Amino acid sequence: MEAERWNTLLDFLRLCKRDWRRIYSVLHGDVMEQETLTSLNSLCLEHKKHNIDTFRLFMVTWNVAIAEPPDDITSLLQLSSQKKADLYVIGLQEVRAAPLKFVTDLAFGDSWSCLFMNTLTPLGYIKVSSVRMQGLLLLFFSKLEHVPFIRDIRTTYTRTGMYGYWGNKGGVSIRFSLYGHSLCFLNCHLAAHIHNASERVEEFEHIFNSQTFDGKESLSILDHKLVFWFGDLNFRIEDHGMHFIRNCINSKNFNLLWSKDQLTMMKKKIPRLQQFEEGPLNFQPTYKFDLNSDKYDSSGKKRKPAWCDRILWWMNSKPRLENADTKHNDADDEQKQLEEPLDEFPLRVVQDTYTSNMEYSISDHKPVIGIFTLELRKLYETPLVHVCAEGKWSADMDAVVTYSPLEQFPSSAWDWIGLYKVGFRSLSDYITYTWVKDDQVALNNELIQVYVSKEEIPVVGGECVLCYYSSNLQCIVGISEPFQVHESQAAIEEGFLLENVNRFDQVLSS
Repeated sequence: MEAERWNTLLDFLRLCKRDWRRIYSVLHGDVMEQETLTSLNSLCLEHKKHNIDTFRLFMVTWNVAIAEPPDDITSLLQLSSQKKADLYVIGLQEVRAAPLKFVTDLAFGDSWSCLFMNTLTPLGYIKVSSVRMQGLLLLFFSKLEHVPFIRDIRTTYTRTGMYGYWGNKGGVSIRFSLYGHSLCFLNCHLAAHIHNASERVEEFEHIFNSQTFDGKESLSILDHKLVFWFGDLNFRIEDHGMHFIRNCINSKNFNLLWSKDQLTMMKKKIPRLQQFEEGPLNFQPTYKFDLNSDKYDSSGKKRKPAWCDRILWWMNSKPRLENADTKHNDADDEQKQLEEPLDEFPLRVVQDTYTSNMEYSISDHKPVIGIFTLELRKLYETPLVHVCAEGKWSADMDAVVTYSPLEQFPSSAWDWIGLYKVGFRSLSDYITYTWVKDDQVALNNELIQVYVSKEEIPVVGGECVLCYYSSNLQCIVGISEPFQVHESQAAIEEGFLLENVNRFDQVLSS
């Protein structure tokens, strides 16, 4: 009997890894076997109700010095790792922004965004959002399974260069709600040169004080539960001479340089900077290198190496409770349910990796990588909308989309449902779309049907999904199961060739 009890104990500890004293007391006290099982089940249910999930966040910051992207970024994104990321956030600085190039990028997509999309899309990710201000670019990718639970997406930017009139310096931000927890990512490029440490802090303060995100409620950066601040922050190493710095780097005694790192020094003086956490700088300074080499600056200027490229984060102990995207009949009960898990188990962040990648030499900066584990309790686990394709789809007949709201949310006449090829890269990759209000053909208390013209359906067919886009929340709130769009029989009978079909078919056949 004693052996059985110890086996029960070990099984339970593997499951829960908690409440040691309580379990020991239960198993060795004068209690009945049924009471023991009842206690174990109660504890297991207590643990299970927390419903803690973990998400792997992969971040990159890189000043690319107006270079064109490399052919391969597999190593940069560590795609060979067995631990796959749920989210990718990539912040670039000094993306080439000559006037003609910038206009072309806006119209057709910049080469850096295309490279990241072409790399990550085949692996099951889509570009959820992006924002660009001159040479600053911020990209956000997610596994498709998380997309309906990434809501209320907003972007903004702040110029600081040339007294705020030119966007060569400043910050670009993306904010969103991840399963009910508010996150904000701020990619900055601050003032250069070793003597401008105070100016960099002033720019940081200005960006944090001035940035707001439009929406139902105007949110500032500090209203979010978790904030990541990263980019080419341009802080340098003071006092130490070139010879001492390089000796420390060559001997990997990076800790001897930390006390004179300007950001570390400023954090001791500036209260807001003190709120930010950063992993140890156990990698060599990422600036300044000769192009196409691993050698530090050999020019006549002989710039000292520095940790210009950084990733920091800040956890807000009292964020604004975010529940703006749903409404419930019993508001008091729902509010209580939302507040309790935030108090019991707030969003937690653990940094797993903080390092640089020395393989890439197209810039005078090396990219910096931060990998984090986010632990959170999901505040919702169902999409806002269920959407599906009715019947057989082909270009021979008009089609019908059926959708039903699973929860109340701020719908709009500007909401639409897009038809996408399976494996689409971003929100703008739709084949066609239909307005949920203008093209509505049937309505009852539970189901709504909208119409899609056969002229908009691809002739060659293919495997597709439907995505419901909320204009107010600026995100996809429902994705259908994959379904087959069949080849047009009329097109086959008339002998249409692939090169003569419309642009929608060219998307599907690519």
